[in-house]
Amino acid sequence: MGQDKLTVGLIYGGKSGEHEVSLQTALAVSQAFNYEKYEILPFYITKRGEWRVGSKLSGPFGALEQLKLEDGAKDTSAAMNMLFEKLSTGASTIDVVFPLLHGTYGEDGTIQGLFEMADLPYVGAGVLASAAGMDKVVMKKLFAEAGLEQCEYCYFTASEWSRGSHAIVQGIEEKLGYPCFVKPANLGSSVGISKARSREELLASISTALHYDIKVIVEEFVDAREIEVGVLGNDEPMSSVPGEIVSSSEYYDYQAKYLDGKSQMLIPAELDTELAEEIRDLAVRAFKAISGNGLCRADFFVKKSDQTIWINEVNTMPGFTPYSMYPLLWRETGVSYESLLDRLIKLALERYEARQNLNFENGIQ
Repeated sequence: MGQDKLTVGLIYGGKSGEHEVSLQTALAVSQAFNYEKYEILPFYITKRGEWRVGSKLSGPFGALEQLKLEDGAKDTSAAMNMLFEKLSTGASTIDVVFPLLHGTYGEDGTIQGLFEMADLPYVGAGVLASAAGMDKVVMKKLFAEAGLEQCEYCYFTASEWSRGSHAIVQGIEEKLGYPCFVKPANLGSSVGISKARSREELLASISTALHYDIKVIVEEFVDAREIEVGVLGNDEPMSSVPGEIVSSSEYYDYQAKYLDGKSQMLIPAELDTELAEEIRDLAVRAFKAISGNGLCRADFFVKKSDQTIWINEVNTMPGFTPYSMYPLLWRETGVSYESLLDRLIKLALERYEARQNLNFENGIQ
């Protein structure tokens, strides 16, 4: 560790549909770091999945284009060598990895497995929580096991659909009715989601969802407010004040989330104290249900008819620009953006230290 500064491996970009969002996040994070404590080693993953590594930074990126590391080593194996250096030499260039990757290949457990293999501390959820948080079906099963209330749903694979679509449609109509929501099971950012109001729309929606994943989930429609809570911590997680999404469209889709700028975030949400406290408690339960670490955003429905709280999903790498819901929730709770970065790095190092004491070999030492 040079000059008592921590070297943070900042990893951003990626092959997912949220590549540009990741770049915005990386720029914001680089500008918020305290460079008296940290220096950054940037790793950029192109849309094609090629890795580029830059030189160490002791100050922020000036512009978005600089993040693409045009002058950096355009060699994936060179980047991997830097990550795995510790295993061969016992000393690492990197003290902690901060992955700012959303969606597939970023928050689904794949890159977390790479960090585990490289024996590096990293910010955020581990392999299991990341994978479970990305697969909406597995996530819902874990929530059910934890006793969290949620909407009714059906799911099926592409091969099951090709073998018996008629029976699946009948099952959906009997269990869920119309309207219902059709989603790819493994995808971030509301891509590929459709609202189906009839059998014709259901078939079209399923066809769309199958372009994005080989497993599809269909959920009942809920007339509800959308409430989100930030969770921060490892074994003793804390929850933020709740915020509310007031969408510009019929549901919070990709267009409403990123493109039209008309959706509002109300922080804190206008909820009575008891309801707000209950939602905060449920957010921590959801975080624990998936074995979360570091951070997550837990999203809930509060039914308009009877104020029942249903868990919708958790996001293990939520949007992280200063204008994203997660940092804004914590700002309202009294934790600044810069403090949030500090806390997340500290949590990553604590988790790593705790795991160093475990014995992964067979037999008794």
